[in-house]
Amino acid sequence: MSAADAARKLPGRTFSSPGERTVVSPKADGRTGPAAPAQGARAAQGEWNPIIDLYAVTPDARGLELRTIIHPPYGSSPTMDVTITWGDGKTDTFSATPDGTGSDLRTTKHRYASVGTYDVKVTVKDTVQGLEASNQVQVVTAGAEFTPHAPTRLLDTRSGIGAPATKVPARGTVALKVAGTAQVPTGVSAVALNVTVTNTTADGHISTAAWKNLAEESDSSSLNYVAGQTVPNMVLSGVGQDGYVYLFNAGWQPVDLLADVTGYFTPTVASGYKAVTQTRAVDTREGLGAAKGQVPGLSTFDVQMTGRNGVPTAGVTAVALNLTATGPQDAGHLIAYPSGQAAPTTSNLNFTAGQTVANAVIVPVGADGKITIRNGSWKPTDVVLDVVGYFTPDSRAALVSGYAPLRLLDSRKDGSWGGRKAGPLAARSFFAMRHEADTHEPRVDAWVLNTTVTNTSGPGFLSVTPDPNFWSDYQNGTPTVPQRPVSSTLNWEAGQTVAGVAQTPGGKGGIVDIWNQGWQDIDFLVDLLGYYQSI
Repeated sequence: MSAADAARKLPGRTFSSPGERTVVSPKADGRTGPAAPAQGARAAQGEWNPIIDLYAVTPDARGLELRTIIHPPYGSSPTMDVTITWGDGKTDTFSATPDGTGSDLRTTKHRYASVGTYDVKVTVKDTVQGLEASNQVQVVTAGAEFTPHAPTRLLDTRSGIGAPATKVPARGTVALKVAGTAQVPTGVSAVALNVTVTNTTADGHISTAAWKNLAEESDSSSLNYVAGQTVPNMVLSGVGQDGYVYLFNAGWQPVDLLADVTGYFTPTVASGYKAVTQTRAVDTREGLGAAKGQVPGLSTFDVQMTGRNGVPTAGVTAVALNLTATGPQDAGHLIAYPSGQAAPTTSNLNFTAGQTVANAVIVPVGADGKITIRNGSWKPTDVVLDVVGYFTPDSRAALVSGYAPLRLLDSRKDGSWGGRKAGPLAARSFFAMRHEADTHEPRVDAWVLNTTVTNTSGPGFLSVTPDPNFWSDYQNGTPTVPQRPVSSTLNWEAGQTVAGVAQTPGGKGGIVDIWNQGWQDIDFLVDLLGYYQSI
């Protein structure tokens, strides 16, 4: 499945107001009030009032498609004047003319200037009988903007936070209440979580989704683990209308789960996303952005995020980063948090001695535009930090997450990637994942992808970057060879299955490159979690 096809399958919200809610003033008998229902019963009941059925869908971040079905009364004028009031101060008008079914059916499109909740009203005037009928429906845009949240633990099955103090059983699900918890508001549509699995005794993976059955039936994994391993990963998950996120233990042995919130998305004006060219901001091996040399155990250092690496000097609420630990001398963890605050009791990634491990993070920035990195190990480690984007009230790029995750690609299955037969991604090569551009597809500012590597026979790392070509360049055999990136989305060792989130634009032609930076072939999977859209 192409990214474009998957984007169409991320359904927006649907809303309706049936015809029995139509209000007529005055009615044929001089009274006002609801119209009589049931179109098919009109002749028997002597129905003389208009009926308006409304159905609405939000196909992209700020768009609305309103389907109106207008059933005119008997003896009405050949055409009736219709006004749509969109709830943002704008209106559309048209003349309703019954077709062969005796009704006027049409779809009218509208685009809002910002995300939000809007009251849409449709008014029909029949000048012959002196009737005016109306129906209305409240709609909520599919797009949502970001509000950073101080890293806060919502779930810890070891201590009973957010769930009973017991391991999540094999093939078991945790219902995590997000909305209305720890100052996360109701009406939240998606949430940024750092999810960690620990106390594992066998291999398995964790799936997350806005609905219980989707989490339990999904092919997607938010993070993978083996016996004795503690693994974190950033999860960007939709939140169900009940305010919950569901976490499913797909393994055959119990595990403990932790989840820390770092921000949330609501259909209200807050901060939109801006992707930047992935840029290395810190590399302690070279003295880039921090002192040269490994970060001592149980110590911190600050990183200036604003005014550097494509991030503006002001108006930034949070930054999207890839955080990597490499060459650690002992087991431990890294924490990223706003400067000027106490270190939270959360972790962004965990490592063992000698391991290189990366994780995507969304970190609120401090008042001085900095973040703080803490090495929670007793021994030193090197730290690498790459900037991939930032959130600002100056951007209107809102997240559309729908009922994600959706599987885009699985190299183990025939036809899954570019029509190819099943087979691994060759060592030191890349696959250009096409984002088909057509007039029916929403223009996308950045994709949110969950990438997974498996069947690994040696160490390596995966990079996800925008491609510099148009698809026609590949069709014509004249593409520019993309420059090999140096940053990693995820890292692996031989025999590991590892997942990691990438937030990336699609390049000028809407193409995303998936790079195998290892020296052995790998299988890989890509799942769509959502996309940012500013139209």
